[in-house]
Amino acid sequence: MLVIGLTGSIGMGKSAAAKHFVKRGVPVCDADTEVHRLYEGAAVPAIAAAFPGAVRGSKVDRALLAQEIAGSLRKLKQLEGIVHPMVTKAEIDFLREHEKRGAKLAVLEIPLLFETNAQSRVDVTVVVSAPEAVQKARVLARPGMTPDKLAALLERQLSDKEKRARADFVVDSGETLADMEREIDKLIESLEGRPGRVMERLRHGQAI
Repeated sequence: MLVIGLTGSIGMGKSAAAKHFVKRGVPVCDADTEVHRLYEGAAVPAIAAAFPGAVRGSKVDRALLAQEIAGSLRKLKQLEGIVHPMVTKAEIDFLREHEKRGAKLAVLEIPLLFETNAQSRVDVTVVVSAPEAVQKARVLARPGMTPDKLAALLERQLSDKEKRARADFVVDSGETLADMEREIDKLIESLEGRPGRVMERLRHGQAI
């Protein structure tokens, strides 16, 4: 099974791309969804111990957690040290399950794929990209979003240019949804049957 790492900056259409992979029968594991699940379960005790003010009613309150770590690189790294290994384990469980089911391709949707060096855990990387003006218009149309908030979010991410330079494949979402879906269809066809090293390492008990 070939493991695909899917990423893209905010507003680039990554979620829409992931939905089309699912529509085409390719299983997708969303890292953000896993984090939400962990914040309501397995990660709560460790986060409560490290950031007691961030837990309310046996769940992690994301807004309070953001306040706890705001402006502190040390606290951010501490949080990542708790959450990232749990997310990686969930992704590995997901990959093993779908390989057992006979999947030929599987997608790990990871918003900060390059920023967290997660490219080492996938066989190929796919970046969803659009022109800056399209990205800005999409994001600023979201409720509560402002230019300052967008700028702050983008500061935490590699630039789109850098992501495209690092990617194995780039999917253009700047035109119509149908155009993007056709690009993904072609990509799936080109990747089917390609061997992957990630699952081979897992089968031999190696870390990814």
